[in-house]
Amino acid sequence: MFRRILANIIKFNPTNPTMLKKRIGIAMAVVIFFAALLLTRLWYLQIYRGDEFAKLSEIGPVRIQEIAAPRGNILDRTGQPIITNRPRFDVVWSREKTPNPEEVIRNLARILHEDVSVLLDQIRNAAGNPRNMPIRLKEDIDKATILAINTNILSLPGVSIERRFSRKYHHGDLASHLVGFLGEISQSELEKNRYANCQGGDQVGKQGMEKLFEEYLQGEKGKKVTIDFSGFEQRQVLVPPFSGNDLHLTLDVDLQRAAEEAMGGKTGAVVVMEVNTGNLLVMCSTPTLNLQEFSGGISTTTWDRLLNDPLNPLLNKTIQGQYPPGSIFKIITALAAISEGVITPDATFFCDGSLNLDKRRYRCGKKGGHGTVDFHRALVESCDVYFYSVGQKLGVDNIAMYANSLGLGKKTGIELEYEKGGNIPSTTWKQQRYKEKWQEGETLSAAIGQGYVLTTPLQICRMTAAVVNGGTLYRPQMVQSITAPNGKTLKAFTPVSEGKILGSEQSLALIKDALVGVVNSPGGTGKVVKLPDVLIGGKTGTAQVVHLAQNEGLGEKVIPYKYRDHAWFTSFAPAEKPEIAVTVLVEHGHLDDSAGAVVKAVYQRYFELKSGKQKNKTAEQPTNFNKNERGDRHAAL
Repeated sequence: MFRRILANIIKFNPTNPTMLKKRIGIAMAVVIFFAALLLTRLWYLQIYRGDEFAKLSEIGPVRIQEIAAPRGNILDRTGQPIITNRPRFDVVWSREKTPNPEEVIRNLARILHEDVSVLLDQIRNAAGNPRNMPIRLKEDIDKATILAINTNILSLPGVSIERRFSRKYHHGDLASHLVGFLGEISQSELEKNRYANCQGGDQVGKQGMEKLFEEYLQGEKGKKVTIDFSGFEQRQVLVPPFSGNDLHLTLDVDLQRAAEEAMGGKTGAVVVMEVNTGNLLVMCSTPTLNLQEFSGGISTTTWDRLLNDPLNPLLNKTIQGQYPPGSIFKIITALAAISEGVITPDATFFCDGSLNLDKRRYRCGKKGGHGTVDFHRALVESCDVYFYSVGQKLGVDNIAMYANSLGLGKKTGIELEYEKGGNIPSTTWKQQRYKEKWQEGETLSAAIGQGYVLTTPLQICRMTAAVVNGGTLYRPQMVQSITAPNGKTLKAFTPVSEGKILGSEQSLALIKDALVGVVNSPGGTGKVVKLPDVLIGGKTGTAQVVHLAQNEGLGEKVIPYKYRDHAWFTSFAPAEKPEIAVTVLVEHGHLDDSAGAVVKAVYQRYFELKSGKQKNKTAEQPTNFNKNERGDRHAAL
């Protein structure tokens, strides 16, 4: 446009002075407009924002580097540390500061005693990151490597050592399924923005408490602002990181250790609950996980090994293991029968070792039978025929109603992932599930906790607590409180009652008295748990894994390990005023009273701790079950 105006001016007619003046006026206006525009811009830059740009010219380019924050600690109910932090040092490399990257990588590989290809793989994996983001080439280096890098720093432009934090496990793999572990944040987690303020390479909770309380445990990153000029660092401004919050569990470290040591090489679960609060003191699942294997990311080889392990170490058996409860379920059948008036405490049935129904023989656990049995003796000696008969009178739907009331057949609501709900059968359930009518013989199996009945160890422990605390069903809880680094309580957790269970006070008192007899009466099936100075009540249970006709008549030691029955023991103490319930499940452990032995060891430690008697324990010593015993168990498989 400006060119066209000038062209018109040049092509003037000298014989027309009016036209000449007009065109000169237009040209002057255009020149004045652009001059004014230029002067306005100069005023804005030099006067209005002059001081600001002057400061920026002195500063030069600014680089911002994040500083990792320590995660919050995980502590037990007494304040004993379970997981804290330890400093670690990583080798990082900045591409922007390296004029000759090939030479630097070769020099670094020599110092780190790594193959160059390993470092190149790390660099390729970070290819999508911004160029100003340092690449992590080696994690958790030792002091000798730190010294070697600092000594050769002139030949390693762009290489630096970054201080970060790793988890310190004060008790080895204790409560590994519960506390969980960390891992590098995945691409899908980044895309879903699952964790705030996280970027590639950050460690986040992947399982257990570490994952469930990530938002509280994760600290607030700091920043290191580096101000450069002409490629040289002038000064640094540090914004310090803030530590994450501390998680106080209801777990008792000393009692947890006693449970895991008592389990030894056995596979199964131990749960200990305060009967009047629902607080969990022990959540033990064996085999335990090796938390160090997961630290920083688990290898494919290790993961495949764990997945294919027949002992299922990845399974948290306290909440994910679903087992027939066996004779422990007789507590529910007894409660329903007395409360519904189907039988009286004096009602008797004759047991000759079996009960016949529809041309099928349902055997009792005692070969030869118990003779004439009343309610109390039936529970104490665990007579199957008695409860077959009671189950026939009750019907499966009444049994299911009481079982559901006691929290079976549904998740407990504990704050742990992947909990299973078990299964409590009924006539409606079978019709919906199999499109078949319920059979009377199936009621006999359900009455003694077999057939379609499935429960988890946590469900059984909660059920036991409700029976002996007067009938209140509490939600299981693992967290006591969350506190800030300055000690201020951010969140406190109190007991949560989920209402009263079905059953009269009279029926609960009768059952509690019979459960004390299980441990302390001459014919009781749980005498192995008896202690001289504490009155304990409980119930044994045998969960049939599979019924193999070819195994009948054989001694159980001849039956292959994987087909042997599971062993249960659920209990409470002190019987006069119950404080805790202890439930143990040992897979394929029916032969040697192994469940009862674990229960006894837990009570001994509980009352030692309560009376102030402490055994010499090394907190730093990792707690693992006996590797030789586990090897024998694998050989049996």
